[in-house]
Amino acid sequence: MILFWLIFLALVGFILLLDLGVFNKKDHVIGVKEALRWTLVWILVSLAFDVGIYFLYGHGLMTGPKGPVEGYEAALEYLTGYVIEKSLSLDNIFVMAAIFGYFKIPQIYQHRVLFWGILGAIILRGIFILGGTALILHFEWIMYVFGVVLIFSAAKMLFGKENDETDLEKNGVVRFCKKFLPVTTRIEGHAFTVKENGKRFITPLFMALIVIESSDVLFAVDSIPAIFAVTLDPFIVFTSNIMAILGLRSLYFALAAMLTKFSKLKYAIIFILAFVGVKMLVADFWNFSTIESLGIILAALLAGILASVKNFSK
Repeated sequence: MILFWLIFLALVGFILLLDLGVFNKKDHVIGVKEALRWTLVWILVSLAFDVGIYFLYGHGLMTGPKGPVEGYEAALEYLTGYVIEKSLSLDNIFVMAAIFGYFKIPQIYQHRVLFWGILGAIILRGIFILGGTALILHFEWIMYVFGVVLIFSAAKMLFGKENDETDLEKNGVVRFCKKFLPVTTRIEGHAFTVKENGKRFITPLFMALIVIESSDVLFAVDSIPAIFAVTLDPFIVFTSNIMAILGLRSLYFALAAMLTKFSKLKYAIIFILAFVGVKMLVADFWNFSTIESLGIILAALLAGILASVKNFSK
């Protein structure tokens, strides 16, 4: 089993190396068409990996924390986890746009910031997932805590002010960095640090990276418990989570110019968070099957997209 973890991590490392070292070796503005092509590529790669999940579990090469799992069930759990993470990451895109706008990061350098941001997210989420799995297996009541957290997050999104998440002047990380770190407003290529008068300063690119990483920690508090509602298998939770966020950069560039048009997606995300939270709390009395959960989540996401599209012409 450890072998497949190492193979997956090696695959992710190779993909990231190929991304920055070959396809995006030179900084360039990523247009909507290019971003849409890469978004499609990432989705196809993620679905192809799901086929691999089916065969790994179907042939007994991987097992769940409580024993063997049917290949079909494992593949369905991966797909549901992937869709949940992909859905919740849409809210992350709005925050990324606000961060880049606040620090005035030129579009040509945004991909590089997101590359390193996602690399950090992979490490942080790996720690969260392994820790969360261990807690749940030893203390089953933690699932109720996760359920309450998700419902609270949904309520906060529904009743909170529109600019609460994106008011970076009040962001604790931003205020800390400005107070205690040598910060410059100067941008010099894609450098994260520059020298001024013999002293090293961090650039707005590095500031944006720090804030994106700290924001991802908060998003992980929602998305990872949400996937635990589907499966407790750390390999499926981790791979579905990581495959979803690997395509987040291209999805950001595909939607960045149209973010204001998809305002209704917020309510779909709120519903998904609330649904998964309730699913955790009522698991002892009513158990939604994986395929039922996937259907409800897809329906909510589709409803949010259609409601947004309906407002395009307004």
